[in-house]
Amino acid sequence: MTSLRDGYVDMPPTRLRDASGHTLEQLPDTVPLVDGNLRLSVNAFHITDGTASVLIDTGASNAWRSTMGSLYDALAEAGIDRCDITDVAITHNHEDHVNGLIAPDGTPAFPSIRRVWIGAGDTAVFTGRLEPVGDRVAPITGKVVINNWVTAIPAPGHTPGHTVYEVSSSAGRLLVWGDTVHVPSLQFAQPKVSWELDGARSQATRARTALLEQLTVPGYRPARRARRPAHHRAGACRGSARTCPA
Repeated sequence: MTSLRDGYVDMPPTRLRDASGHTLEQLPDTVPLVDGNLRLSVNAFHITDGTASVLIDTGASNAWRSTMGSLYDALAEAGIDRCDITDVAITHNHEDHVNGLIAPDGTPAFPSIRRVWIGAGDTAVFTGRLEPVGDRVAPITGKVVINNWVTAIPAPGHTPGHTVYEVSSSAGRLLVWGDTVHVPSLQFAQPKVSWELDGARSQATRARTALLEQLTVPGYRPARRARRPAHHRAGACRGSARTCPA
């Protein structure tokens, strides 16, 4: 498993909500800020057994802020050929997770993919920019085994089709969980704190709480974080904040 950095985006802390849906009045001192903003990392994960490979999330390409769009360079620097990726699995349909399916020149960024896995509630995004890969969309309607080591698990709330991917091997288990948690320094301790862009706040809170509980059940052994390629742009990286708890 290789963790890859697409970039980061700075967001105001006023996007955080308390259990009643109101803006948080004060952040704990443990929450780091950059020029008064939360710096949220945008990551992707490449997982392979040496034959088939899955890329989980694709970054923003050139579709959002200039602090993002580094995934293609990150793959090259990690020695991963985009043409070798056989499946792409999307956690949800927001632009910093799905728009990297299309390169800045308008062509499919991963020409050899057979399927684009995404929650059925999020498939409407495959028009306009993403239409060139629309014929490869595989909607996820329940727990789905993608291959021998990756399983898709619906976790709606942030978006209707928000999906978590569990990766299992002899090394342990990894949960790639998209936007389940935005600010780990706060939401790990206070999972009822939500995000303004959660489409269904109470549902997202339930999904987050359930996933965090998995990290403490007897016998659960989180996988170690893979070493990152030395290509990351300047700026703090949240690591698990947008992607996984490992």
